Amino acid sequence: MARQLKHEDVLAALADLFIARGPPANIRSDNGSEFIATAVQKWLAQIGVKTLYITPASPWENGYNESFNGSLRDELLNGEIFYSLAEAKVLIEAWRRHYNTIRPHSSLGYRPPAPETASPPLPPSGSATLHLQAAMATEATMH
Repeated sequence: MARQLKHEDVLAALADLFIARGPPANIRSDNGSEFIATAVQKWLAQIGVKTLYITPASPWENGYNESFNGSLRDELLNGEIFYSLAEAKVLIEAWRRHYNTIRPHSSLGYRPPAPETASPPLPPSGSATLHLQAAMATEATMH
């Protein structure tokens, strides 16, 4: 079941991010078991990244996260009913891509944080509806 992160998942994701962007001076996270695991703390210490943990019941310590959570709830979760985990994954991924590449953010001068030109190509989804527009555009130019 893919509903919980384990410390191995956190290590893999952080390693990918650090390779792509370099390690940060510190990481702020909650006190979830996947972040406070000894293996995660040890690995971060070995590469010189300090950990800053949010005090339990103190969401104001991470305003960016709380702002994101509010947007996710207001713009997606409050308006959807997910009938399966697969459906939830598809809709949440579509919303995430929109949030990062199209949706204007007031804190960034009403620009998206990662415009389309900086986004990696979409992986094949197996869904015909996601590829329909490209196929229709090709078909329209062929006639």
